[in-house]
Amino acid sequence: MKPRESRARVDAVRRLSTAILEADLRLEEPPALEFDAGQWVSIPFGPKTVRAYSIASTPQSRKVLTLCADVAPGGLGSAWFRALKPGDEVRFKGPLGGFVYTRADPRRPLFVAEEIGIVPIRSILTELYATGFGRPVTLVYWARDPGWLAYDAEFRSLARRYPGFAYRPTAASAAGAATDGPSGLAEAVLRLVPDVAGLVAYVAGGEQTIHRVRDVLVAKGLDRKAVKWEKFW
Repeated sequence: MKPRESRARVDAVRRLSTAILEADLRLEEPPALEFDAGQWVSIPFGPKTVRAYSIASTPQSRKVLTLCADVAPGGLGSAWFRALKPGDEVRFKGPLGGFVYTRADPRRPLFVAEEIGIVPIRSILTELYATGFGRPVTLVYWARDPGWLAYDAEFRSLARRYPGFAYRPTAASAAGAATDGPSGLAEAVLRLVPDVAGLVAYVAGGEQTIHRVRDVLVAKGLDRKAVKWEKFW
């Protein structure tokens, strides 16, 4: 879908944790937006200043988009997201981005997320299971502590309902776990992904984390081109 300038109004704002917020945006122009799970929108804050926010909702909801953000950094985008309230107008451009899962791909999908990097993956996984995806999927999800595992309850529910979905959350606060994202997530992938045969990986998080996780997977025998990524910082 070609990105377009859009206008929406805030329906609701929810706090998922101390520093993670969700906002529902009801489309006004256009009245509905087509997008692929995993894509994002761009919010303008000036002529040359924009911030990107991944869409947490699925393409099945085209009239209301849900954005999710980590507002802990405290910058321009964090301040804007914290100040959102029902009724506010939001202008954005989208959809954008190519971090999307190709359903026709015969390879076994592995999703790897660092903290707020879970947002596009949540959209992809929710869409897959809502539309009858029956193949095995693994999600390895790292956070500094369990309170930063956004959507943890949803993924645990998916794992109970769909035996083919393997959910592997890990937190740095656990005994013996690495305390930073790149090391922590790389160690988790090394431990929890024993076999990369026939695998395609989708990794979302910080740049260092993406590099470390990719290196682990390639060392295990995965083709470098089989690692897709979305950089958040």
